[in-house]
Amino acid sequence: MLGILLAGIAPGFALLSYFYLKDKYEPEPVTMVLNTFFSGALIILPIAFIEYVLKIENIVQYDSIYAIFSSGLIEEFFKWSILFFIAYKSAEFDEPFDGIVYGTSISLGFATAENILYLMNNGMEYALTRALLPVSGHALFGVIMGYYISKAKFTKKAKWPLFLLSLLLPVLLHGIFNFLLLNQGSWFTMSPYMMFLWWFGLKKVQLAEISSYNHFQKKPIIRTPLSLKSGKKVIPSYK
Repeated sequence: MLGILLAGIAPGFALLSYFYLKDKYEPEPVTMVLNTFFSGALIILPIAFIEYVLKIENIVQYDSIYAIFSSGLIEEFFKWSILFFIAYKSAEFDEPFDGIVYGTSISLGFATAENILYLMNNGMEYALTRALLPVSGHALFGVIMGYYISKAKFTKKAKWPLFLLSLLLPVLLHGIFNFLLLNQGSWFTMSPYMMFLWWFGLKKVQLAEISSYNHFQKKPIIRTPLSLKSGKKVIPSYK
């Protein structure tokens, strides 16, 4: 049991650490990152309930195209909701890279909970495949979601197209992932898609790093008055 828990948790925390350490300029509070991580883990409960109802009521056929894409829609919608209502509205979300930190945190919280349950039901022999495919996939969907919601946060133009893109693009990519995994189910088909996801996700990470750098370059220097023994104050000058 302990081995399954460790195998289920390790990939998520490893990937979260990787993306967290990419935040070079103003790292997010660990408590806030853990809060979003565990919030992401908890949404597995309503998601599992909704998917169970859809299946048991025969609203969708489990192996149909609709079911494959509706699963991605449900999961990404709940993750997007946590990202928007907890992270986006927080005062801690104050630079472009923060969207990626919180997006991956929420996604990996969900992926970790899902991974533990899967390994408990199916065994440790799937641990490596799960780490390389679903857990990594969720992390990259979180990167893309977080990137576009950050663009919405810091743009002076209309926000709603970016909000829409931050939800629909991960839904589409997740749906394609599910389709390939459930209908093809081989490394021959999954490997090129995962390479594409990593390329696309890391490109967004790079762009977010540049945006954060530019964001802090534009911030004005705060000039703090210095008190002198005479009671007078002087403003330091910066060259």
